[in-house]
Amino acid sequence: LLAATISIFTVPLMALIGLLVRLTSPGPVFFKQRRYGLDGQEIMVWKFRTMTTLEDGSTTYRQATVDDDRITPLGRFLRRTSLDELPQFINVLAGSMSIVGPRPHALAVNEECRKQIPQYMQRHKVKPGITGWAQVNGYRGGDDMASLRKRTECDIQYLKSWSLGLDLLIIWKTALLLVRGDKNAY
Repeated sequence: LLAATISIFTVPLMALIGLLVRLTSPGPVFFKQRRYGLDGQEIMVWKFRTMTTLEDGSTTYRQATVDDDRITPLGRFLRRTSLDELPQFINVLAGSMSIVGPRPHALAVNEECRKQIPQYMQRHKVKPGITGWAQVNGYRGGDDMASLRKRTECDIQYLKSWSLGLDLLIIWKTALLLVRGDKNAY
């Protein structure tokens, strides 16, 4: 219900963003990437395109960095404000994602993590989310193993203590991050 409401109210904004993406850089409006969802099933995650490249992330993956030259000027704004994530509400409506849950990783990252991080695959016991416990606790981004371990710890903690109240807290904290700005969003 929340995803449907957000989608309805953001349709004009998404249309404007799509137009701006199309007008400011060559390439498609949307970026889509295969990731693992519930029970390790492959899903297609949608975002507005923010980069000049379209890496599918299935065999190799390079995390965006602060001064990444692949990010377009509009893309930098979309990433910083998390507006690039709006198409993921379509994923929620389609049933492949949830608003709250462990953030899905690119397939190449997932495959590396499953080998090196104990309990990593437990993240796939629930649908992946647009936002999650790791993100609201400062562990957004970073593809080094230490960052991925911290995100996984948060994801496992979320799974062990899930409640509707916790989901509402995560949504509230996410809203605050969107208003204040997230220093880890680039």
